[in-house]
Amino acid sequence: MRSDELKYGIRRAPNRALLRSLGITDGEMSYPFIGIANAWNTIVPGHVHLRSLSEKVREGIAAGGGVPFEFGVIGICDGIAMGHEGMRYSLPSREAVADSIELMVQAHRFDGLVCVGTCDKIVPGMLMAAARLNIPTILLTGGPMEPGHLKGRELTLTDIFEGVGMVAEGSLSEEGLHELECCAMPGCGSCQGLYTANTMACLTEALGMSLPGCAAIPAVNAAKLRIARETGERIPALVREGVTARDIITGESLRNAIRVDMALGGSTNSVLHLLAIATESGLPLNLDDFQTISDKVPHICDMQPGGPHSMVALYHAGGIPAILSRLSDILEDAVTVSGSGIKEIARKAQIMDETVICSPEAPVHHSGGLTILHGSLAPNGAVVKCAAIDTAMWRHRGPARVFDGEYAAMEAILAGSIEEGDVVVIRNEGPVGGPGMPEMLSPTAALVGRGYRRVALVTDGRFSGGTRGPCIGHVVPEAAIGGPIALVHNGDTIAIDLHARRIDLLLDAATLKKRQKEKHPIARPLTGVLSRYAVTVGQADHGAVLTTLPPSHL
Repeated sequence: MRSDELKYGIRRAPNRALLRSLGITDGEMSYPFIGIANAWNTIVPGHVHLRSLSEKVREGIAAGGGVPFEFGVIGICDGIAMGHEGMRYSLPSREAVADSIELMVQAHRFDGLVCVGTCDKIVPGMLMAAARLNIPTILLTGGPMEPGHLKGRELTLTDIFEGVGMVAEGSLSEEGLHELECCAMPGCGSCQGLYTANTMACLTEALGMSLPGCAAIPAVNAAKLRIARETGERIPALVREGVTARDIITGESLRNAIRVDMALGGSTNSVLHLLAIATESGLPLNLDDFQTISDKVPHICDMQPGGPHSMVALYHAGGIPAILSRLSDILEDAVTVSGSGIKEIARKAQIMDETVICSPEAPVHHSGGLTILHGSLAPNGAVVKCAAIDTAMWRHRGPARVFDGEYAAMEAILAGSIEEGDVVVIRNEGPVGGPGMPEMLSPTAALVGRGYRRVALVTDGRFSGGTRGPCIGHVVPEAAIGGPIALVHNGDTIAIDLHARRIDLLLDAATLKKRQKEKHPIARPLTGVLSRYAVTVGQADHGAVLTTLPPSHL
Protein backbone atom coordinates (compact mmCIF):
# COMPACT_ATOMS: atom_id res chain seq x y z
CA MET A 1 0.00 0.00 0.00
CA ARG A 2 1.11 3.58 -0.67
CA SER A 3 0.64 4.46 2.99
CA ASP A 4 3.34 1.93 3.93
CA GLU A 5 5.78 4.69 2.97
CA LEU A 6 4.61 6.51 6.12
CA LYS A 7 4.24 3.59 8.49
CA TYR A 8 7.11 1.07 8.38
CA GLY A 9 10.77 1.04 9.27
CA ILE A 10 12.82 2.85 11.87
CA ARG A 11 13.14 5.91 9.64
CA ARG A 12 9.38 6.39 9.82
CA ALA A 13 9.21 6.61 13.62
CA PRO A 14 8.60 10.42 13.43
CA ASN A 15 5.82 9.89 10.89
CA ARG A 16 4.22 7.24 13.07
CA ALA A 17 4.49 9.47 16.13
CA LEU A 18 2.48 12.15 14.38
CA LEU A 19 -0.11 9.60 13.26
CA ARG A 20 -0.37 8.30 16.83
CA SER A 21 -1.10 11.85 17.98
CA LEU A 22 -4.29 11.61 15.91
CA GLY A 23 -5.37 8.54 17.88
CA ILE A 24 -4.26 5.93 15.33
CA THR A 25 -3.77 2.55 17.01
CA ASP A 26 -1.19 -0.15 16.33
CA GLY A 27 -3.85 -2.25 14.66
CA GLU A 28 -4.96 0.59 12.36
CA MET A 29 -1.41 1.06 11.11
CA SER A 30 -1.91 -2.03 8.97
CA TYR A 31 -5.20 -0.84 7.45
CA PRO A 32 -5.60 1.14 4.20
CA PHE A 33 -5.46 4.88 4.78
CA ILE A 34 -8.41 6.49 3.02
CA GLY A 35 -8.69 10.21 2.28
CA ILE A 36 -12.09 11.90 2.29
CA ALA A 37 -12.11 15.06 0.18
CA ASN A 38 -15.16 16.91 1.49
CA ALA A 39 -16.45 20.07 -0.19
CA TRP A 40 -18.72 20.95 2.76
CA ASN A 41 -19.25 24.64 3.42
CA THR A 42 -22.08 26.94 4.48
CA ILE A 43 -22.32 29.14 1.36
CA VAL A 44 -23.26 26.52 -1.25
CA PRO A 45 -26.78 25.02 -0.92
CA GLY A 46 -25.56 21.85 -2.59
CA HIS A 47 -22.82 21.45 0.02
CA VAL A 48 -24.33 22.59 3.28
CA HIS A 49 -25.43 19.04 4.17
CA LEU A 50 -22.22 17.25 3.17
CA ARG A 51 -20.89 17.13 6.72
CA SER A 52 -23.54 14.56 7.67
CA LEU A 53 -22.84 12.51 4.53
CA SER A 54 -19.12 12.55 5.21
CA GLU A 55 -19.75 11.25 8.74
CA LYS A 56 -21.51 8.26 7.22
CA VAL A 57 -18.59 7.75 4.83
CA ARG A 58 -16.21 7.78 7.82
CA GLU A 59 -18.34 5.16 9.59
CA GLY A 60 -18.39 3.01 6.48
CA ILE A 61 -14.62 3.20 5.96
CA ALA A 62 -14.00 2.12 9.55
CA ALA A 63 -16.52 -0.73 9.21
CA GLY A 64 -14.90 -1.80 5.95
CA GLY A 65 -11.45 -2.06 7.47
CA GLY A 66 -9.91 1.29 6.56
CA VAL A 67 -8.76 4.39 8.42
CA PRO A 68 -10.52 7.61 7.34
CA PHE A 69 -8.80 10.99 7.13
CA GLU A 70 -11.01 13.92 6.13
CA PHE A 71 -9.86 17.17 4.54
CA GLY A 72 -11.59 20.18 3.03
CA VAL A 73 -12.06 21.19 -0.59
CA ILE A 74 -13.25 24.60 -1.84
CA GLY A 75 -16.61 24.99 -3.51
CA ILE A 76 -18.18 27.88 -5.43
CA CYS A 77 -21.95 28.21 -5.91
CA ASP A 78 -22.44 29.17 -9.55
CA GLY A 79 -25.92 30.51 -8.86
CA ILE A 80 -24.65 32.93 -6.21
CA ALA A 81 -21.66 33.84 -8.40
CA MET A 82 -23.83 34.34 -11.50
CA GLY A 83 -24.14 37.67 -13.29
CA HIS A 84 -21.22 39.54 -11.66
CA GLU A 85 -17.43 39.40 -11.48
CA GLY A 86 -17.54 36.37 -9.19
CA MET A 87 -18.52 34.13 -12.10
CA ARG A 88 -15.07 34.60 -13.64
CA TYR A 89 -13.67 32.52 -10.77
CA SER A 90 -15.97 29.52 -11.17
CA LEU A 91 -14.26 27.56 -13.95
CA PRO A 92 -10.75 28.29 -12.59
CA SER A 93 -11.94 26.76 -9.31
CA ARG A 94 -12.27 23.40 -11.07
CA GLU A 95 -8.50 23.31 -11.50
CA ALA A 96 -8.01 24.43 -7.89
CA VAL A 97 -10.22 21.57 -6.67
CA ALA A 98 -8.21 19.03 -8.66
CA ASP A 99 -4.89 20.53 -7.57
CA SER A 100 -5.81 20.67 -3.87
CA ILE A 101 -6.87 17.01 -3.84
CA GLU A 102 -3.68 16.01 -5.63
CA LEU A 103 -1.61 17.92 -3.07
CA MET A 104 -3.31 16.31 -0.07
CA VAL A 105 -3.32 12.77 -1.47
CA GLN A 106 0.26 12.79 -2.70
CA ALA A 107 1.68 14.40 0.44
CA HIS A 108 -0.09 11.96 2.78
CA ARG A 109 0.18 8.85 0.59
CA PHE A 110 -3.46 7.83 0.90
CA ASP A 111 -4.24 4.37 -0.43
CA GLY A 112 -7.76 5.28 -1.53
CA LEU A 113 -10.00 8.30 -1.83
CA VAL A 114 -13.67 9.20 -1.40
CA CYS A 115 -14.69 12.55 -2.87
CA VAL A 116 -17.83 14.12 -1.38
CA GLY A 117 -19.20 16.97 -3.48
CA THR A 118 -22.23 18.15 -5.39
CA CYS A 119 -21.94 21.22 -7.56
CA ASP A 120 -20.89 22.42 -10.97
CA LYS A 121 -17.08 22.63 -10.92
CA ILE A 122 -16.46 20.60 -7.79
CA VAL A 123 -17.53 17.19 -9.11
CA PRO A 124 -15.61 17.62 -12.40
CA GLY A 125 -12.54 18.79 -10.46
CA MET A 126 -12.81 15.71 -8.24
CA LEU A 127 -13.03 13.42 -11.28
CA MET A 128 -10.01 15.13 -12.82
CA ALA A 129 -8.07 14.59 -9.60
CA ALA A 130 -9.11 10.93 -9.49
CA ALA A 131 -7.90 10.38 -13.04
CA ARG A 132 -4.67 12.26 -12.39
CA LEU A 133 -3.85 10.37 -9.17
CA ASN A 134 -5.03 6.97 -10.45
CA ILE A 135 -5.67 5.44 -7.03
CA PRO A 136 -8.87 3.64 -5.95
CA THR A 137 -11.51 6.38 -5.77
CA ILE A 138 -15.28 6.65 -5.33
CA LEU A 139 -17.35 9.83 -5.67
CA LEU A 140 -20.36 10.48 -3.48
CA THR A 141 -22.52 13.22 -5.00
CA GLY A 142 -24.74 15.09 -2.56
CA GLY A 143 -28.03 14.88 -4.41
CA PRO A 144 -30.60 17.28 -5.87
CA MET A 145 -32.76 19.78 -4.03
CA GLU A 146 -36.51 19.26 -3.77
CA PRO A 147 -38.55 21.49 -6.11
CA GLY A 148 -40.06 24.65 -4.72
CA HIS A 149 -43.83 25.12 -4.82
CA LEU A 150 -46.14 28.11 -5.18
CA LYS A 151 -49.88 27.89 -5.81
CA GLY A 152 -49.66 24.36 -7.19
CA ARG A 153 -46.71 25.10 -9.46
CA GLU A 154 -43.25 23.52 -9.16
CA LEU A 155 -40.41 26.04 -9.07
CA THR A 156 -36.68 25.92 -9.74
CA LEU A 157 -33.88 28.49 -9.75
CA THR A 158 -34.47 29.18 -13.46
CA ASP A 159 -37.92 30.58 -12.64
CA ILE A 160 -36.24 33.33 -10.62
CA PHE A 161 -33.71 34.23 -13.31
CA GLU A 162 -36.50 34.34 -15.90
CA GLY A 163 -38.63 36.33 -13.46
CA VAL A 164 -36.11 39.18 -13.66
CA GLY A 165 -36.87 39.48 -17.38
CA MET A 166 -40.61 39.25 -16.69
CA VAL A 167 -40.37 42.21 -14.32
CA ALA A 168 -38.52 44.21 -16.97
CA GLU A 169 -41.16 43.25 -19.54
CA GLY A 170 -44.00 44.15 -17.18
CA SER A 171 -45.69 40.76 -16.90
CA LEU A 172 -44.60 40.22 -13.29
CA SER A 173 -44.53 42.67 -10.40
CA GLU A 174 -41.56 43.08 -8.10
CA GLU A 175 -43.77 41.72 -5.31
CA GLY A 176 -44.51 38.65 -7.44
CA LEU A 177 -40.80 38.12 -8.05
CA HIS A 178 -40.17 38.36 -4.31
CA GLU A 179 -42.84 35.73 -3.71
CA LEU A 180 -41.14 33.41 -6.23
CA GLU A 181 -37.75 34.11 -4.68
CA CYS A 182 -38.99 33.04 -1.25
CA CYS A 183 -40.50 29.76 -2.48
CA ALA A 184 -38.19 28.47 -5.21
CA MET A 185 -35.32 26.97 -3.21
CA PRO A 186 -36.69 25.05 -0.20
CA GLY A 187 -33.50 23.55 1.22
CA CYS A 188 -30.19 21.81 0.65
CA GLY A 189 -29.08 20.09 -2.53
CA SER A 190 -28.10 20.96 -6.08
CA CYS A 191 -30.55 23.05 -8.12
CA GLN A 192 -33.54 20.95 -9.06
CA GLY A 193 -33.37 20.48 -12.83
CA LEU A 194 -30.85 18.82 -15.10
CA TYR A 195 -28.45 21.70 -14.72
CA THR A 196 -24.68 21.24 -14.64
CA ALA A 197 -24.40 19.93 -11.07
CA ASN A 198 -27.01 17.22 -11.59
CA THR A 199 -25.76 16.47 -15.10
CA MET A 200 -22.29 15.79 -13.73
CA ALA A 201 -23.67 13.65 -10.90
CA CYS A 202 -25.50 11.56 -13.51
CA LEU A 203 -22.40 11.27 -15.68
CA THR A 204 -20.26 10.32 -12.67
CA GLU A 205 -22.59 7.39 -12.07
CA ALA A 206 -22.61 6.51 -15.78
CA LEU A 207 -18.79 6.57 -15.75
CA GLY A 208 -18.93 3.99 -12.97
CA MET A 209 -17.28 6.30 -10.44
CA SER A 210 -20.16 6.33 -7.93
CA LEU A 211 -22.37 3.55 -6.61
CA PRO A 212 -25.50 2.65 -8.63
CA GLY A 213 -28.42 4.99 -7.95
CA CYS A 214 -26.32 7.68 -6.27
CA ALA A 215 -26.90 10.59 -8.66
CA ALA A 216 -30.65 11.05 -8.43
CA ILE A 217 -31.23 10.38 -4.72
CA PRO A 218 -32.51 13.68 -3.25
CA ALA A 219 -30.24 15.42 -0.77
CA VAL A 220 -32.84 15.16 2.01
CA ASN A 221 -33.67 11.47 1.47
CA ALA A 222 -32.37 8.94 3.99
CA ALA A 223 -31.29 6.80 1.04
CA LYS A 224 -28.50 9.36 0.53
CA LEU A 225 -27.20 8.65 4.05
CA ARG A 226 -27.33 4.93 3.36
CA ILE A 227 -25.42 5.16 0.09
CA ALA A 228 -22.84 7.36 1.87
CA ARG A 229 -22.29 4.56 4.37
CA GLU A 230 -22.09 1.99 1.56
CA THR A 231 -19.58 4.17 -0.29
CA GLY A 232 -17.36 4.21 2.79
CA GLU A 233 -17.65 0.46 3.23
CA ARG A 234 -16.77 -0.17 -0.41
CA ILE A 235 -13.57 1.90 -0.74
CA PRO A 236 -11.27 -0.30 1.42
CA ALA A 237 -12.35 -3.31 -0.65
CA LEU A 238 -11.56 -1.38 -3.83
CA VAL A 239 -8.08 -0.72 -2.45
CA ARG A 240 -7.56 -4.39 -1.66
CA GLU A 241 -8.78 -5.35 -5.13
CA GLY A 242 -6.33 -2.88 -6.68
CA VAL A 243 -8.99 -1.21 -8.86
CA THR A 244 -7.85 2.33 -9.64
CA ALA A 245 -9.62 5.32 -11.18
CA ARG A 246 -8.20 4.70 -14.64
CA ASP A 247 -9.50 1.13 -14.53
CA ILE A 248 -12.96 2.73 -14.29
CA ILE A 249 -12.49 5.85 -16.45
CA THR A 250 -11.81 4.34 -19.86
CA GLY A 251 -12.71 5.10 -23.43
CA GLU A 252 -15.71 2.78 -23.04
CA SER A 253 -16.98 4.42 -19.86
CA LEU A 254 -16.50 7.93 -21.27
CA ARG A 255 -18.56 7.01 -24.31
CA ASN A 256 -21.22 5.50 -22.03
CA ALA A 257 -21.31 8.75 -20.06
CA ILE A 258 -21.82 10.71 -23.30
CA ARG A 259 -24.65 8.33 -24.23
CA VAL A 260 -26.38 9.01 -20.93
CA ASP A 261 -25.75 12.74 -21.39
CA MET A 262 -27.44 12.68 -24.79
CA ALA A 263 -30.35 10.56 -23.54
CA LEU A 264 -30.98 13.05 -20.74
CA GLY A 265 -30.29 16.27 -22.65
CA GLY A 266 -27.73 17.45 -20.09
CA SER A 267 -25.91 20.72 -19.61
CA THR A 268 -23.57 21.98 -22.34
CA ASN A 269 -20.92 22.24 -19.62
CA SER A 270 -20.71 18.45 -19.63
CA VAL A 271 -18.82 18.66 -22.92
CA LEU A 272 -16.21 20.93 -21.34
CA HIS A 273 -15.81 18.70 -18.28
CA LEU A 274 -15.74 15.32 -20.03
CA LEU A 275 -13.03 16.63 -22.35
CA ALA A 276 -11.02 17.73 -19.31
CA ILE A 277 -11.51 14.38 -17.56
CA ALA A 278 -10.39 12.56 -20.71
CA THR A 279 -7.27 14.74 -20.85
CA GLU A 280 -6.39 13.90 -17.24
CA SER A 281 -6.97 10.21 -18.04
CA GLY A 282 -4.71 10.31 -21.09
CA LEU A 283 -7.61 9.27 -23.33
CA PRO A 284 -8.49 10.66 -26.77
CA LEU A 285 -11.81 12.55 -26.93
CA ASN A 286 -12.93 15.43 -29.13
CA LEU A 287 -16.04 17.37 -30.07
CA ASP A 288 -16.77 15.16 -33.06
CA ASP A 289 -17.04 12.15 -30.72
CA PHE A 290 -19.94 13.88 -28.97
CA GLN A 291 -21.74 14.46 -32.26
CA THR A 292 -21.15 10.89 -33.47
CA ILE A 293 -22.76 9.55 -30.30
CA SER A 294 -25.54 12.14 -30.34
CA ASP A 295 -26.56 10.99 -33.81
CA LYS A 296 -27.15 7.45 -32.48
CA VAL A 297 -28.73 8.08 -29.07
CA PRO A 298 -32.35 9.19 -28.66
CA HIS A 299 -33.26 11.91 -26.19
CA ILE A 300 -35.59 9.99 -23.85
CA CYS A 301 -36.00 12.25 -20.78
CA ASP A 302 -37.67 15.66 -21.07
CA MET A 303 -35.85 17.22 -18.13
CA GLN A 304 -35.90 20.76 -16.78
CA PRO A 305 -35.12 23.42 -17.91
CA GLY A 306 -36.30 22.47 -21.41
CA GLY A 307 -38.93 20.00 -20.21
CA PRO A 308 -41.19 19.43 -17.20
CA HIS A 309 -39.30 16.82 -15.15
CA SER A 310 -37.10 17.52 -12.13
CA MET A 311 -34.33 15.32 -10.78
CA VAL A 312 -36.70 14.14 -8.06
CA ALA A 313 -39.02 12.87 -10.81
CA LEU A 314 -36.06 11.03 -12.37
CA TYR A 315 -35.26 9.48 -8.98
CA HIS A 316 -38.79 8.12 -8.59
CA ALA A 317 -38.69 6.86 -12.19
CA GLY A 318 -35.64 4.70 -11.48
CA GLY A 319 -32.69 7.09 -11.71
CA ILE A 320 -29.60 6.48 -13.81
CA PRO A 321 -29.86 2.66 -13.62
CA ALA A 322 -33.21 2.97 -15.43
CA ILE A 323 -31.60 5.19 -18.09
CA LEU A 324 -28.87 2.57 -18.50
CA SER A 325 -31.57 -0.06 -18.91
CA ARG A 326 -33.11 1.92 -21.78
CA LEU A 327 -29.70 2.21 -23.43
CA SER A 328 -28.51 -1.33 -22.68
CA ASP A 329 -28.31 -2.36 -26.35
CA ILE A 330 -25.83 0.41 -27.19
CA LEU A 331 -23.78 0.52 -23.98
CA GLU A 332 -20.20 -0.72 -23.98
CA ASP A 333 -19.44 -2.97 -21.03
CA ALA A 334 -17.23 -1.36 -18.42
CA VAL A 335 -16.37 -1.97 -14.78
CA THR A 336 -17.70 0.25 -12.01
CA VAL A 337 -16.62 1.02 -8.45
CA SER A 338 -19.44 -1.22 -7.21
CA GLY A 339 -17.75 -4.31 -8.65
CA SER A 340 -20.63 -4.86 -11.08
CA GLY A 341 -20.33 -4.16 -14.79
CA ILE A 342 -22.39 -1.33 -16.23
CA LYS A 343 -24.44 -3.77 -18.33
CA GLU A 344 -25.18 -5.86 -15.26
CA ILE A 345 -26.48 -2.73 -13.51
CA ALA A 346 -28.62 -1.97 -16.56
CA ARG A 347 -30.07 -5.50 -16.59
CA LYS A 348 -31.12 -5.32 -12.94
CA ALA A 349 -32.70 -1.87 -13.19
CA GLN A 350 -36.42 -1.16 -13.21
CA ILE A 351 -38.17 1.67 -15.04
CA MET A 352 -40.79 2.94 -12.62
CA ASP A 353 -42.37 5.72 -14.71
CA GLU A 354 -42.41 5.59 -18.51
CA THR A 355 -43.82 9.11 -18.72
CA VAL A 356 -40.48 10.34 -17.37
CA ILE A 357 -38.13 7.83 -19.03
CA CYS A 358 -39.51 7.28 -22.52
CA SER A 359 -38.99 4.29 -24.75
CA PRO A 360 -36.23 4.73 -27.37
CA GLU A 361 -38.91 3.85 -29.92
CA ALA A 362 -41.00 6.86 -28.83
CA PRO A 363 -38.40 9.40 -27.67
CA VAL A 364 -38.63 13.12 -26.96
CA HIS A 365 -36.22 13.59 -29.88
CA HIS A 366 -34.72 10.95 -32.14
CA SER A 367 -31.16 12.19 -31.59
CA GLY A 368 -29.25 13.34 -28.53
CA GLY A 369 -29.88 16.46 -26.44
CA LEU A 370 -26.63 18.25 -27.40
CA THR A 371 -25.36 19.26 -30.83
CA ILE A 372 -21.89 20.30 -31.98
CA LEU A 373 -21.82 23.09 -34.58
CA HIS A 374 -19.09 24.13 -36.98
CA GLY A 375 -18.89 26.87 -39.55
CA SER A 376 -17.20 30.14 -40.44
CA LEU A 377 -18.14 31.68 -37.08
CA ALA A 378 -16.89 28.67 -35.11
CA PRO A 379 -14.24 26.87 -37.17
CA ASN A 380 -13.21 24.65 -34.25
CA GLY A 381 -16.69 24.13 -32.91
CA ALA A 382 -19.50 25.36 -30.68
CA VAL A 383 -22.04 23.61 -28.45
CA VAL A 384 -25.80 23.98 -28.17
CA LYS A 385 -28.42 22.25 -26.02
CA CYS A 386 -30.82 21.42 -28.84
CA ALA A 387 -33.13 19.56 -26.45
CA ALA A 388 -34.11 22.91 -24.92
CA ILE A 389 -34.87 24.72 -28.22
CA ASP A 390 -38.19 25.06 -30.00
CA THR A 391 -37.82 23.30 -33.36
CA ALA A 392 -38.99 26.49 -35.09
CA MET A 393 -35.63 28.04 -34.12
CA TRP A 394 -33.46 25.18 -35.36
CA ARG A 395 -32.93 27.28 -38.48
CA HIS A 396 -32.48 31.00 -38.03
CA ARG A 397 -30.87 33.85 -39.91
CA GLY A 398 -30.66 37.34 -38.47
CA PRO A 399 -28.64 40.50 -37.91
CA ALA A 400 -25.94 40.48 -35.26
CA ARG A 401 -26.22 42.65 -32.14
CA VAL A 402 -22.68 42.65 -30.80
CA PHE A 403 -21.63 43.17 -27.18
CA ASP A 404 -18.11 43.06 -25.78
CA GLY A 405 -19.09 41.37 -22.55
CA GLU A 406 -22.10 40.00 -20.70
CA TYR A 407 -23.04 43.11 -18.72
CA ALA A 408 -23.62 45.33 -21.75
CA ALA A 409 -25.80 42.64 -23.31
CA MET A 410 -27.82 42.25 -20.11
CA GLU A 411 -28.53 46.00 -19.99
CA ALA A 412 -29.74 45.97 -23.60
CA ILE A 413 -32.00 42.97 -23.02
CA LEU A 414 -33.60 44.43 -19.90
CA ALA A 415 -34.05 47.77 -21.67
CA GLY A 416 -35.96 46.03 -24.48
CA SER A 417 -33.59 47.25 -27.18
CA ILE A 418 -33.20 43.80 -28.74
CA GLU A 419 -35.49 43.08 -31.70
CA GLU A 420 -37.14 39.79 -32.58
CA GLY A 421 -34.97 38.04 -35.16
CA ASP A 422 -31.69 39.41 -33.78
CA VAL A 423 -28.65 37.26 -33.07
CA VAL A 424 -27.11 38.56 -29.85
CA VAL A 425 -23.33 38.07 -29.89
CA ILE A 426 -21.51 38.23 -26.54
CA ARG A 427 -17.76 37.96 -27.00
CA ASN A 428 -14.53 38.35 -25.05
CA GLU A 429 -15.97 36.01 -22.40
CA GLY A 430 -14.00 32.88 -23.33
CA PRO A 431 -11.44 31.01 -21.22
CA VAL A 432 -8.72 33.58 -21.99
CA GLY A 433 -10.83 36.66 -22.68
CA GLY A 434 -13.22 36.40 -19.74
CA PRO A 435 -11.08 35.16 -18.28
CA GLY A 436 -12.73 32.09 -16.83
CA MET A 437 -15.45 31.58 -19.43
CA PRO A 438 -18.30 32.88 -17.24
CA GLU A 439 -21.75 31.31 -17.46
CA MET A 440 -24.51 33.55 -18.75
CA LEU A 441 -27.79 32.42 -17.28
CA SER A 442 -28.75 36.02 -16.51
CA PRO A 443 -29.02 37.23 -20.15
CA THR A 444 -30.41 33.95 -21.49
CA ALA A 445 -33.09 33.83 -18.78
CA ALA A 446 -33.85 37.53 -19.27
CA LEU A 447 -34.54 36.89 -22.97
CA VAL A 448 -37.04 34.18 -22.04
CA GLY A 449 -38.56 36.27 -19.26
CA ARG A 450 -39.06 39.27 -21.54
CA GLY A 451 -40.93 37.04 -23.95
CA TYR A 452 -38.50 36.94 -26.88
CA ARG A 453 -39.13 33.88 -29.04
CA ARG A 454 -37.03 34.53 -32.15
CA VAL A 455 -33.75 35.78 -30.68
CA ALA A 456 -30.62 33.62 -30.74
CA LEU A 457 -27.58 34.17 -28.53
CA VAL A 458 -24.01 33.25 -29.48
CA THR A 459 -20.97 33.51 -27.24
CA ASP A 460 -17.40 32.38 -26.71
CA GLY A 461 -18.37 32.06 -23.06
CA ARG A 462 -20.64 29.37 -21.74
CA PHE A 463 -24.09 28.83 -20.28
CA SER A 464 -25.57 27.50 -17.10
CA GLY A 465 -27.29 24.15 -17.34
CA GLY A 466 -30.39 26.20 -16.51
CA THR A 467 -30.26 27.96 -19.88
CA ARG A 468 -32.95 27.17 -22.43
CA GLY A 469 -33.63 28.49 -25.90
CA PRO A 470 -31.40 29.02 -28.97
CA CYS A 471 -28.19 29.75 -27.09
CA ILE A 472 -24.90 28.66 -28.65
CA GLY A 473 -21.77 28.69 -26.53
CA HIS A 474 -18.13 27.57 -26.40
CA VAL A 475 -17.43 29.26 -29.77
CA VAL A 476 -13.85 28.34 -30.71
CA PRO A 477 -11.50 30.05 -31.37
CA GLU A 478 -12.59 32.72 -28.90
CA ALA A 479 -12.37 36.44 -29.62
CA ALA A 480 -9.38 37.01 -27.33
CA ILE A 481 -7.09 34.85 -29.47
CA GLY A 482 -8.39 36.14 -32.81
CA GLY A 483 -11.35 33.91 -33.58
CA PRO A 484 -13.88 35.03 -36.21
CA ILE A 485 -16.33 36.03 -33.47
CA ALA A 486 -13.98 38.98 -32.83
CA LEU A 487 -14.69 40.27 -36.34
CA VAL A 488 -18.50 40.44 -36.17
CA HIS A 489 -20.06 43.91 -36.55
CA ASN A 490 -23.58 45.04 -35.75
CA GLY A 491 -25.89 44.18 -38.64
CA ASP A 492 -23.80 41.34 -40.06
CA THR A 493 -25.91 38.33 -40.94
CA ILE A 494 -25.41 35.15 -38.94
CA ALA A 495 -26.94 31.90 -40.16
CA ILE A 496 -27.71 29.05 -37.73
CA ASP A 497 -28.80 25.60 -38.89
CA LEU A 498 -28.98 22.92 -36.22
CA HIS A 499 -30.14 20.35 -38.78
CA ALA A 500 -26.95 20.88 -40.78
CA ARG A 501 -24.94 21.57 -37.60
CA ARG A 502 -23.71 24.90 -38.93
CA ILE A 503 -23.16 28.42 -37.63
CA ASP A 504 -21.84 30.88 -40.19
CA LEU A 505 -20.94 34.54 -40.42
CA LEU A 506 -22.09 35.52 -43.91
CA LEU A 507 -19.22 37.74 -44.97
CA ASP A 508 -16.80 37.48 -47.88
CA ALA A 509 -13.14 36.64 -47.32
CA ALA A 510 -11.92 40.12 -48.32
CA THR A 511 -14.06 41.83 -45.69
CA LEU A 512 -12.91 39.40 -43.00
CA LYS A 513 -9.27 39.96 -43.96
CA LYS A 514 -9.69 43.74 -43.75
CA ARG A 515 -11.36 43.50 -40.34
CA GLN A 516 -8.63 41.18 -39.07
CA LYS A 517 -6.07 43.94 -39.68
CA GLU A 518 -8.23 46.59 -37.98
CA LYS A 519 -9.31 44.73 -34.83
CA HIS A 520 -8.04 45.71 -31.42
CA PRO A 521 -8.16 43.08 -28.68
CA ILE A 522 -9.70 44.03 -25.34
CA ALA A 523 -7.30 43.82 -22.41
CA ARG A 524 -8.77 43.42 -18.93
CA PRO A 525 -6.65 44.42 -15.93
CA LEU A 526 -5.96 41.17 -14.08
CA THR A 527 -4.34 40.14 -10.83
CA GLY A 528 -4.01 36.97 -8.76
CA VAL A 529 -5.65 33.74 -9.87
CA LEU A 530 -7.22 35.19 -13.00
CA SER A 531 -3.94 36.65 -14.26
CA ARG A 532 -2.26 33.24 -13.99
CA TYR A 533 -5.28 31.44 -15.43
CA ALA A 534 -5.53 33.67 -18.50
CA VAL A 535 -1.97 32.90 -19.65
CA THR A 536 -2.17 29.13 -19.11
CA VAL A 537 -5.72 28.09 -20.02
CA GLY A 538 -6.51 26.27 -23.27
CA GLN A 539 -9.54 26.53 -25.52
CA ALA A 540 -12.99 25.12 -24.87
CA ASP A 541 -12.77 22.43 -27.55
CA HIS A 542 -10.04 20.80 -25.42
CA GLY A 543 -11.90 21.22 -22.13
CA ALA A 544 -10.34 24.57 -21.10
CA VAL A 545 -7.61 22.71 -19.23
CA LEU A 546 -4.43 24.43 -18.13
CA THR A 547 -1.31 24.27 -20.25
CA THR A 548 2.19 25.66 -19.99
CA LEU A 549 1.95 27.12 -23.49
CA PRO A 550 1.05 30.80 -23.98
CA PRO A 551 -2.42 31.45 -25.48
CA SER A 552 -0.97 32.30 -28.92
CA HIS A 553 0.04 28.65 -29.28
CA LEU A 554 -3.30 27.09 -28.25
